[in-house]
Amino acid sequence: MPGPEDKRESRAGRQNPIVILFLRAALARALDNRAAPLKLPNDGSPMTPHRIFTTPFADVYPLYLAKAERKGRSKAEVDEILRWLTGYSPKELAAQLKKKVDFETFFAEAPRLHPSRDLIKGVICGVRIEEIQEPLMREIRYLDKLVDELAKGKTMEKILRQP
Repeated sequence: MPGPEDKRESRAGRQNPIVILFLRAALARALDNRAAPLKLPNDGSPMTPHRIFTTPFADVYPLYLAKAERKGRSKAEVDEILRWLTGYSPKELAAQLKKKVDFETFFAEAPRLHPSRDLIKGVICGVRIEEIQEPLMREIRYLDKLVDELAKGKTMEKILRQP
């Protein structure tokens, strides 16, 4: 009779390719965050930015949607989280997706980052959000954490923190 390990292995073999890509990206982020903080070289030339900063937001957005929809949540809820965090209107969000801006531009052009976003606490990809020093990486992790909470079944009232 198959044990729990056998069931887990058989389910893992049937994973959706999008899930596998999402998990690989999450693992890569976790490993990258554990590295020592980047410092400028002695000659003052800038360091290469983190790979996620230059990744088009439109390439990751479908992964956020897939994660939420697998757990019975909707695109509208993911968009509401994005609008709450960044201040984009539905039209502005659609325009950013259409332009395929990278994460750095997506957050730099955000009309109004929500003032309560610093209330987002916890661990994402094995890293405590409060300890992330790089401001852009922290904004990206805030978004990751909110989508994770949505997928875990939290109510929108709890996800969209109020002071």
